[in-house]
Amino acid sequence: MSKLKAAFESGKFVVTCELSPPKGTDLSALFEKAEMVKGAVDAANLTDSAAARMTMDPAAAGHQLLQRGVEPIVQVTSRDKNRLALQSGMLGAAALGIPNLVIMGGDPPKIGDHPEAKGVNDLFSSGIIEAANALNHGRDYAGNELSGRTDFFIGSVCNPGAADQKAELENTRRKIDAGAQFLQTQAVYCAESFAAFREKINAPDLRLLAGIIPIKSVKMATYMNERVPGINIPDELIARIGEAERAGRVVEESLEIAAKTIADLRGECSGAHIMAIGWEKHIGALLERAA
Repeated sequence: MSKLKAAFESGKFVVTCELSPPKGTDLSALFEKAEMVKGAVDAANLTDSAAARMTMDPAAAGHQLLQRGVEPIVQVTSRDKNRLALQSGMLGAAALGIPNLVIMGGDPPKIGDHPEAKGVNDLFSSGIIEAANALNHGRDYAGNELSGRTDFFIGSVCNPGAADQKAELENTRRKIDAGAQFLQTQAVYCAESFAAFREKINAPDLRLLAGIIPIKSVKMATYMNERVPGINIPDELIARIGEAERAGRVVEESLEIAAKTIADLRGECSGAHIMAIGWEKHIGALLERAA
């Protein structure tokens, strides 16, 4: 059984984080980061060529983390594979012992390191969720019987700060109706807007993990506000990071901001999904502050 699923069912405040497989075969950096978060998080996402930058298959990397006592959540994107390859890959992940999936569209190839690659997008996220649920019930997406079934705990993503709220809510609802058992969100910096989004979803039992990205610099905050859809870091927080930069205490201020965000969100979500982006060593301290 998925330990992540058991954590949700226990009623605890669930914490996941994000790790990236290597661009190559050297797993030492991944293992080092996994040791940093081990014991602090309930499970760790393994990204699927994040930012459309080619990296090791996340199921293979996830299998390696399982051997080291860190429960993986394997990302599955619609970007690179048709429905045949998606189902084949999920069966392979099950054979490697992967217990959790999180399904999403993926970043467009044109922004990555192979900009000439063609996106596939044969199925939308909701279709892949349906396919994963079919595998859990012993059938493929076309209804053909399998010789043995999977037992995935299936998640997906949503973006509370999306510019087109109506479209985002409809898309989120499709994912829930397709069988998503938990959702991780884009980074959140305002508890009130997050709560409003959750209320509009109208799914009281939904397991929702609020995305948390610590603000590492004014430059990073400005970039995310301008370039990352759905992220809106308030000017007040950017000013605080600017002051911290001048005082040489960015890490402390950033963790304080993130911890306060988590504390403010506790009544509105089932947990937090921390995207540390190189600050994995600070996740334990962040969670201690948030507690």
